[in-house]
Formats: sequence, structure tokens, C-alpha cells
Amino acid sequence: MSRHIHIVASGDDAARVPLLTSHLELASLDSDEGEVIFERSIGDNANDVQRSTQRKRTYEEAVEDAGFGLFHGLLLVVCGWANASDAVEIVCVSFLLPTARCDLHLSSSDMGLLTANIFLGMMIGGYMWGYLADQRGRQKVLVMSLTVNGVFGALASFAPRFWLFLLLRFISGVGVGGSIPVIFSYFSEFQPRLKRGAMISALATFWMAGNILAAGLAWLVIPRTWVRFSLGGLDFQSWRLFVVLCSVPSLTSALIFSLAMPESPRFLMEAGRETEALHVFCRMFAINHRGSLKTFSICGLHIPSEKKERETRRGGTHTRCFVNLKQGLAPIRQLFVGELASRSVCLVVIFYCISFGYYGLWMWFPELFKRAEDGGSPCANVSRLQSDDNQSCYPVKTAVYIEGFVTAASNLPGNIFTILLMDVIGGKALLCCSLLLSSVSVFLIYEVKTKAQSLLISCVFSGVSVVAWNSLDVLGTELYPTQLRSSALGFFTGIGRVAAIMGNIVFGQLVDTNCVIPVLLVSALLLTGGITALRLPRTKQAELT
Repeated sequence: MSRHIHIVASGDDAARVPLLTSHLELASLDSDEGEVIFERSIGDNANDVQRSTQRKRTYEEAVEDAGFGLFHGLLLVVCGWANASDAVEIVCVSFLLPTARCDLHLSSSDMGLLTANIFLGMMIGGYMWGYLADQRGRQKVLVMSLTVNGVFGALASFAPRFWLFLLLRFISGVGVGGSIPVIFSYFSEFQPRLKRGAMISALATFWMAGNILAAGLAWLVIPRTWVRFSLGGLDFQSWRLFVVLCSVPSLTSALIFSLAMPESPRFLMEAGRETEALHVFCRMFAINHRGSLKTFSICGLHIPSEKKERETRRGGTHTRCFVNLKQGLAPIRQLFVGELASRSVCLVVIFYCISFGYYGLWMWFPELFKRAEDGGSPCANVSRLQSDDNQSCYPVKTAVYIEGFVTAASNLPGNIFTILLMDVIGGKALLCCSLLLSSVSVFLIYEVKTKAQSLLISCVFSGVSVVAWNSLDVLGTELYPTQLRSSALGFFTGIGRVAAIMGNIVFGQLVDTNCVIPVLLVSALLLTGGITALRLPRTKQAELT
């Protein structure tokens, strides 16, 4: 039985219909499965159905007309894999510390610098890539940033010296900093309004998948003593193979985006590229309604009159550099003007507090687990580790990686909770509550006396704090207009990277002397972030502007 998808085009837009066939073919609508029928209506002879489609669609209406289904499921998997790849690149450093510190001759201060280094790259890359995504498009920037992440992450495994390893990890961090904010902007701009909160929460759960993947790879690879050979003058051990494997998700994500993924229709509309946006909406409709007789009307899109203008500026090299710098900083100024100012200040405080606390503590969990291996508080075993530092790296104890795996998996309840309740409760309420509960759980680390208690508190902190991150992902996309969205997320994640750098340096400096101080500081900052979140506006099921 043949299958028909009717695409109705009226008026001047009838001339555009032939341009859509290639995109419908991308959706596998070929002659073997059915036929595509284009109905044209021209002038005053259009029937009643066609007259009803004469009005141009706004972005939100076009997204609703395209439907919700298989396309969004595939989009979730592809974007989720990219999100997971970023998580793998970030947390893999923390799993290296118990073994790589001996091979690279690292002190605790060096380890703090290593964990902070990737966040420095993310801080620089976050705003740079975010600005480019708002100017040049989301899809292109994702391909470039994911490629930088994967290539330089893999090259780091062959670094024979600490300084070179540090440099390559920094460049990898520049790539990670671009894909994190842009992937959420890109993904959100395909989602219907009523589904957006739940879908962004679902995308955020892939961060947990990345954590679990990194912990599982570390558990399977790093303890294997047979993975060791000489490569020139380099002693290639199991942790170096682990670094190579951690780069695979980023490289595969870059390949998928370059070959199969369309540009964001919201970006195309804002850029005035109406025909290309129509192509994307038709592709979404065709995939979502495979086997259906539903009709998709193509009568044009309502492009805002204030759409972005791109002018070619003339002048010398110095003039162009000045103009580019001025244009690059312009979105930051806009974030602190008018009604956006108060929410931007709040988000600066919140991103700083949660990033200092989460990354400062999370990146050190494997090392703290190692210090608690013989029982007792992680902060109570410092003198033993300092006196027997090199011998403690080998043989590798698998318990450290098992505990890291369990801690990563403890994100699951928090992720399920946010998927189910994000559109019911709203991001603001979830953010406030989760930050306050995270503060309490971190404070309890101060009272830890046994290894089991350390693991339990770590799991509680992990499960609760992920709700805060998921809420921020939703709020960040809904609080700002399209022309500022990626730049805003890039800027705020950049603020978070500064905090993550400071958190890791503070832990590195104090973990061997008095680790109680950074633990209590993290608790206080999370409390501050939770209180600040009360001043954010509600955005539950808000339309994207």
C-alpha cells in the first residue's frame, strides 16, 4: 500500500516546492516506501484547506506543525552522545590521578593544576565558540569544537613530559568549552514548547552516561598491567591507552554532526535564511510522520523584522581586528542591560558557586577514595600517603575505580527525577532545592569516619547536584533570546570554568594540609547559590524568543 505525505504550498511559496525534494529524500522517503505528493495552490483558486494555510508560521508554530517523534528521538541520541563525550574528556583526568601522578612525577599541587588546566581551556573556548555559534551557526561550530576536543585529547596520551601533557589537555579543553553550551542551544531549538524542559533534562542525563563510561573504562583498562610497551622513548602504560579511548566519543560525534545533522531552524530564521529553515522543518515532519497521511503546509515563515544583519566591513587589518573584538564583546554588554541584567547577575553567582563546589570536589573523588582505602576519613590519611607516595601507585587497586563507577551511576535517580518533574515543578524550584540539599550533603563529608560513609555521602552529593545542573541547562536556554543564547551560555560556563579552576587549585593546595577547609567552603558556596536562585524569574514552559 503506497504512503502519501501531502505538502501544501500556496501563493509564491509554490515555487519553492522543488527545493524540498532533496531533503525529503534524506528522510528516506523514496519510491520503495511511498510517494511524496506536492499540492500547489496559486492565486484565488485555493480550496478552503489551502486558504487556512495562507498565514506564515512563527517559529514556535512551525516546530509544533513539524510534530514530535522519531526525529527528536534520533536528535536526542546524537546530541546526547556529544554531551557524553564532553563529560568523558573532563572526568577522565580525575581517574588518571591515582596512577599518572607516579609516571609524570606529580605533587598534589601539580594534580590540582592538571585538573584546573582543562577548565582554563573551557573558559576560553566557551565564549569563543558560543559567539561563533550565534554568528555562523550551531552545527558548524559543534563539528569544529568536537574535533579539537578529540584530536588533542588523543595526542595528550603520547606526551612524555608533564608540561606537554598539560598543554595538550588545555587545547582539548578549548574544544570541550565550545560544545557544552552550543549543544544545548542547538538541541533546544528543535523542541516543541511543552516538551522542551523534559527533553533538555533527558539530554542532560547523557552527562551521567559519560561519567559512567569514563569510570567503566578506567575500571576495565587502567588496572591492566599487560597494557605496557615502549614507543620510542615513551613508556606507554594502561592509563595512556585510557586517554586515547576517551577521545573516541568526541571524534565520532564530530563525524555524525558533519555528515547527518541539519542546522538549527531557529538560527536560520534569525539569519533570514527562510528557505533553508523550511527544508529543516520538512525534514523533521517527514521523519516524525513516516507512514502517516498527515499534511504539512508550507506557506512561509514569519521572520522577525529585527533579524540579524551581517555587514562586510572594509578597512585595514587593525580596523578589522578592532571591529571583530568590539562585536565579540557586544553580547556580554547586552546580558547586563535592561531586564536581562538582574537574571545575568544571579546566574554569574550561581554558576560560580556550583562550579567551584562540584568540580572542585568531583575531580578529587578518586584521589579521596584512594586515601580512604584503608578506612577512616580521607583527610586523616594524608601523612601515610606523603611518606609512601610512589609505591602507592602500583599495583593499581580496582576498588578506587569501582567506587568512582558507583558514584557516577548515583546520578541516575536525580536525572529521572528531573525528566519527570521539570515541566511540572519548573527549573527555578528544582535549582533552589537541589543546591540547598547539595550544601548539606557536602557539609556531612566533614563528619565522615569510614570508607563506607565516604562512598555514601559522595553518592548523595552526586545524585542531588545533578538536579541543579539539569535545571541550569533548562533555565539557561529559556532566559535569553536566540541571538544571545549561545553567547550567554558560553559566558556563564566561562564563569563556571574560572570557579572550577580556583576550586581545583584550592583543593590541590590544601588537600595535604587541611582538607576540611575546602570541604566547608564548598558547602557555604552551594548554600549561597541556592539562596541566589530564588531571585531568578520563572520560565516553566516558556516560549523561546
